[in-house]
Amino acid sequence: TALLTLTAAILANVPFFINFEKSRPKPRHILPIVVMSALATAGRILFAPIPHVKPVSAIVIVTGIAFGRRSGYVTGALTALASNMFMGQGPWTPWQMFAWGLIGYLAGVMESHNLFRHRWVVYVYGFASGLLFGLIMDSWHIISFVSPLTWLAAVAAYGAGFFFNLAHSIATVVFLVPILSPWTKKLIRIKLKFGLDHPDG
Repeated sequence: TALLTLTAAILANVPFFINFEKSRPKPRHILPIVVMSALATAGRILFAPIPHVKPVSAIVIVTGIAFGRRSGYVTGALTALASNMFMGQGPWTPWQMFAWGLIGYLAGVMESHNLFRHRWVVYVYGFASGLLFGLIMDSWHIISFVSPLTWLAAVAAYGAGFFFNLAHSIATVVFLVPILSPWTKKLIRIKLKFGLDHPDG
């Protein structure tokens, strides 16, 4: 079962990377992804002593808003891959790549539909993204390692992770509050100035 879920996670990432590659990104489009991934990776390592309190989701959300859904996904996925080189790789890595990538992707989608016109909506999404990340990672753990797998065992496992996921959600909002407006404005200015507007349709 663990091998099957690992394969499923890897396959879940593939369409997003293929979609990004089909958009024919130029080096100038890739550079912001590398920079934002490096910042998120550094932030995750810096806050490693505090469980589930990380700036990764907030940085990935800002990237999705500023550079679009494809860039948001790749930034989240690369952050998980790069940071786990320091924190430990394992069967959880593809799932973290998918979870953080999805958070960035959805942020880009919501921004493209003008759903983030008010900052409080971004904060609500940031809070929800922490729960989404936890749901994905807890589901991987339950499917892979909980045996026998029953409804009661699954509910108990989700319940055990709830407060950790809540901490992630709150931390994401706490990080978003100071960085959302200044970072987004600065990144959009840089994007327009240097022609980093990646076709993200």
